[in-house]
Amino acid sequence: MEKVIEVKGLRKSYKDTEVLKGVDLEVKRGQIFALLGSNGAGKTTMVRILTTLLKQDEGTATINGFDVASNPDNVRRSISLTGQFAAVDEILTGRENLIMIAKLRHLNNPRQVADHMLSRFGLTDAADRKASTYSGGMRRRLDIALSLVGKPQIIFLDEPTTGLDPEARIAVWKTVKELADGGTTIFLTTQYLDEAEQLADRIAILHEGRIIANGTLSELKKLFPQAKVEYVEKQPSLEEIFLAIVGKKEAI
Repeated sequence: MEKVIEVKGLRKSYKDTEVLKGVDLEVKRGQIFALLGSNGAGKTTMVRILTTLLKQDEGTATINGFDVASNPDNVRRSISLTGQFAAVDEILTGRENLIMIAKLRHLNNPRQVADHMLSRFGLTDAADRKASTYSGGMRRRLDIALSLVGKPQIIFLDEPTTGLDPEARIAVWKTVKELADGGTTIFLTTQYLDEAEQLADRIAILHEGRIIANGTLSELKKLFPQAKVEYVEKQPSLEEIFLAIVGKKEAI
């Protein structure tokens, strides 16, 4: 598979604090790549460098073959970024937000583009309400819809489900899987281990500025001693219980 993101020896410091300490990684086309790490590990700094919002001190990073430092315009044409907080204009309606982005991307028929995205993300009924009235899950869905206008080849999702309730998180997971199935490359940062387990084709762990593990979930599991196998009756998870109860209430 073709490499669409390639990072070598990436370093970044803020004053006397070195945040990235020589990071190497690569992401192949159509993959969901999850970058795990605690607060302060350097995940957002990595995303900001890869999306041309911040310049590295040392090392190289290329997106679709274009260097992020020397050729940022070509990088921006093939990517989209959804940050930790929904970047929607709260004064505008959902439809108006989408039309604005379609116009900024110089697309034909901006209203038609907006209607398609509203339908795709289940926001048609709320299309003409101001974004300020949306729930957290709806705002996040709108935010991701905005990032998909123009069909970018690579999407960066920086902790996209932080602060969302279980239903909203699962809705975002479904969207991410659908994007990857359609050939979009996803670079995802998250603190939630279950999120990476559910979504990622490949997982890297960033700790104190360095990648300390990188591989598929099965490969990472091999890094740990084999667990003693004992029979234990499987209990439903809290997530399964929650969804079962909500589903029954909706059916009534």
